[in-house]
Amino acid sequence: MARIIVFVNQKGGVGKTTSAINIGAALAMLGKKTLLIDFDPQGNMTSGVGGSSSGKGVYQVISGLRELKDVIIPTQVRNLFLAPSSIDLSGATIELVEKENRNDFLKNAVATVEADYDFILIDCPPSLGILTLNGLNAAREVIIPLQCEYFALEGLSLILQTIGLVQKSMNSSLRISGILLTMFDGRTRLSQEVVRQVTEYFGDRVFKTIVPRNVRLSEAPSHGLPVMQYDPTCIGARSYEAVAEELINRV
Repeated sequence: MARIIVFVNQKGGVGKTTSAINIGAALAMLGKKTLLIDFDPQGNMTSGVGGSSSGKGVYQVISGLRELKDVIIPTQVRNLFLAPSSIDLSGATIELVEKENRNDFLKNAVATVEADYDFILIDCPPSLGILTLNGLNAAREVIIPLQCEYFALEGLSLILQTIGLVQKSMNSSLRISGILLTMFDGRTRLSQEVVRQVTEYFGDRVFKTIVPRNVRLSEAPSHGLPVMQYDPTCIGARSYEAVAEELINRV
């Protein structure tokens, strides 16, 4: 049975999609068959691994036009597969609101393919709307990427509150797999203070590996490659490899 993990943060620019792509690529390179599901209409996960929806993507699955297995495509990384997204998915937000079981669509779709993979990683929009609720309902684990900056801590309580509500009302088996600290700048006292506060409060739920700011990490998506293919020796690639190994050991 696959480990189904959703990446959630309602704040944009925290390294959420970057983390989902590169953890997925690292897992695949460690021999784990991994599916990335791009559930964000912006489609950054799709372009970040060099994919395109070309009329077949998760929107068609949510609309009932296709099965999930029919839209999955291979990526340039062995063992790494993608269910692509496109701007059409923003229309699903309006369509789903009318539906009775509106929070179950992704869960039902994922159930049809989960036996085929070791890991399924879901990237959601930077909001706590209906697409993110579908992601939280479909997953068994949540990873919260958290930027090492002051406002990051403010938004964390809202995410935790939402996860708590989902656990009570929709998905009692959902748990927080880890809080991943990203964009760490060791030269600033603020970054160090955020790490200290989050680690003190959440203890073992914080990944030991902290992902630093890294130019190569920022450049890789524009080449349609995970960072470990773009520059395998850079600190960003090595950090995400370490996060993937931690994730495998977190049961």
